[in-house]
Amino acid sequence: MKKAIFAALMMLVPTMLMAQKDSTDFKAYIYNNEYDVFMRINLYDNNIVIPGQELYGELPGFLGKRYNSFCWVITAAEVKGREATLQLINDYGSEDLTATLTRENDSIYVLRQVEGSTLKVPNKGKWQKLPKTLELKRKP
Repeated sequence: MKKAIFAALMMLVPTMLMAQKDSTDFKAYIYNNEYDVFMRINLYDNNIVIPGQELYGELPGFLGKRYNSFCWVITAAEVKGREATLQLINDYGSEDLTATLTRENDSIYVLRQVEGSTLKVPNKGKWQKLPKTLELKRKP
């Protein structure tokens, strides 16, 4: 009996791993209209290329500002369930930070700055600090 249960569980493990790999939780375009920022991410395949900054190659994603080429580059990402830990650097390479991205439901994500530099984006010729916790919506 124990062998049969063990064999059944071993057959389910590859299926569960495939389901996790095929998930689209962290393969999305998400945005925040209040701060005019967006994230383009694919934390599974790491195949996002930043427009106009192809020099970086394929990455897990980036946080950008609409109507501006400045961005925060996601250099590494680790997904665990509905939360991902992100390592980001600004496109100058002068600042870095660690953040978490949590999928709250089908359309809401929450980006939380954990440690390191503060997320700042250009806004009308000045630097605008983003809040430590930022809600983003998934584009349908």
